[in-house]
Amino acid sequence: MLAIDVAAYRSPWRRRHPAAKAVLAGGLLLSALLLPPWPGAPITAVITLVVALGWARVPPRAFLRSARAPLAFIVTGSVTFLISVDTSGLAWAPGGAVRAGEVIGRCVAAVFCQLLFAMTTPLADVLPRIARRPGLSGLAEVAGLVYRMLSVVLETVNAIRRAQADRLGTRSWRTRWRSVIGLAAQVFVLSFDRARRLEAGLSDRGYTGSLAVSVDSLPLTGRFLALAPLPGLVSAGLTLALTSACTVA
Repeated sequence: MLAIDVAAYRSPWRRRHPAAKAVLAGGLLLSALLLPPWPGAPITAVITLVVALGWARVPPRAFLRSARAPLAFIVTGSVTFLISVDTSGLAWAPGGAVRAGEVIGRCVAAVFCQLLFAMTTPLADVLPRIARRPGLSGLAEVAGLVYRMLSVVLETVNAIRRAQADRLGTRSWRTRWRSVIGLAAQVFVLSFDRARRLEAGLSDRGYTGSLAVSVDSLPLTGRFLALAPLPGLVSAGLTLALTSACTVA
């Protein structure tokens, strides 16, 4: 099981309705995307961290480990804003550093908002409710199947890597490259085989285009729902107040 799933199932907000948590995380996400990047993005990121680590009590280590890969992708992707390409070759882009900082700020805040929702809400609580909405059942089922296949593929990769390490497949750079190539080929074949067996299993069970799934009844409490928009409103209020103060000064 992924670390995000473990945190979601162990979250104190596990029994909260997904709609209320979507309002909370969605309000912060809108703040990250719509407010001025400075100081809106840092304020939204800090408030999201406070909500996640304080109110939702998400484990800090799990939160930071889950954010590590997206943040690395954001930083490396933003490097392209620093460089311009023309007929004379490569050069520093005018205003590129400012633009890169704005993109990094918005993206970091947005990632934190999404992790807040993902690490407090199991996917099993979200997809069945989405499937009940008209026209969204197919999308929910495809998302669920892809998520399941992703978990299976990751488990397969870990098992193959452990087997390669036990057979001294990482003792040198040459053997490591051979192990990586073998790993990619084996995962590719096994993924297609598992997908074929999954399709056959659904067909044998009389799949007709929809899956009947039982959904736990979760309370949509008025107090939590009333407090859910508050972090986003606080972020917007602080940003507008600081922006006005800087403008006046």
